[in-house]
Amino acid sequence: MNRIIFPGAIALAIVAGLVWWQTARPGPGLITPAPAFASETEAETPAEEIDTSSIVEMTLGDADAPVTVVEYASFTCPHCANFHNDQFKRLKADYIDTGKVRFVFRDVYFDRLGLWAAMVARCGGSDRFFGISEMLFNQQRDWIGDGKDPVAITDRLRRIGKVAGLEEETLDACLADNDKARTLVAWYQQHAEADDVDSTPTLVIDGQTHSNMAYDDLKDLIDEALAQ
Repeated sequence: MNRIIFPGAIALAIVAGLVWWQTARPGPGLITPAPAFASETEAETPAEEIDTSSIVEMTLGDADAPVTVVEYASFTCPHCANFHNDQFKRLKADYIDTGKVRFVFRDVYFDRLGLWAAMVARCGGSDRFFGISEMLFNQQRDWIGDGKDPVAITDRLRRIGKVAGLEEETLDACLADNDKARTLVAWYQQHAEADDVDSTPTLVIDGQTHSNMAYDDLKDLIDEALAQ
């Protein structure tokens, strides 16, 4: 299970026109970010002072559904991939598609790879986000590889974006958007701290935070919330 690391100010840098975190430590779904910013002033900007109003909340289901389920997930998290191949599909069929649950997906950035993947998923806007997300989770092992070659990883992410119908120039612009990357990280930190998220996947059901669980347990919690 991944653990979130909150430095005093999460930092990003641009290397070869792409968004990088300075160092990576390969492991089972966990790469530890090392703070590094292009300028000292930016490095000292707290996340809460960054305007994140431009970040689009990715949602499925009826906006007026009686229950809201928020999932915090990282595209590099194997547990999240398993959740989307199992619990999420049943949640969508039983509750989201039937108008009972409004589902909100919030991407988590434990590592630079997760941030790049999220920037590709978001590159197609809200209409393509969940389709690209499904591809990222289904092909997680393939595009991450050994996690050591950033150029190969971004090339594989681009290929996923192209299969989803995105133009190469559009993908390059999305991956090189340092302002968007910085804003996404601040947005992630603000929400994760507010909802007490320290692992992925984390589920927030009508404001109550829960760790990953089997579908039957998730179903019980949703049914209880619907009965209230």
